[in-house]
Amino acid sequence: MSDCLFCIIIDKKIPAKYVRETSELIAIRDVNPQAPVHILIIPKKHIPTLNDITDEDCDIVGKVHVFAKDIAKEEEISIDGYRLVLNVNRGAGQSVFHIHWHLLGGREFNWPPG
Repeated sequence: MSDCLFCIIIDKKIPAKYVRETSELIAIRDVNPQAPVHILIIPKKHIPTLNDITDEDCDIVGKVHVFAKDIAKEEEISIDGYRLVLNVNRGAGQSVFHIHWHLLGGREFNWPPG
């Protein structure tokens, strides 16, 4: 999508602080971090929300979790703990309609989160 912020970042038309990249995923630092480590994990395929995934997207959704685990280890938050968050639609806090996960760590998190 030509007006999707994350598609523009994926195409490297605007700068971002890239953490890691594969042929299917990118990870960038959030511009408004909510924790000492706040990284966005974004599939390169444009999928607006979790409600829009199909059976053909199952592989990439699984890869996101392995990607997140590896980044958490690299960022040295895997031992103390981290949170992986996926917001779906505005009522849950989604502001960019290109599916993405927030990898948060480096501080203690409370439960319930909201």
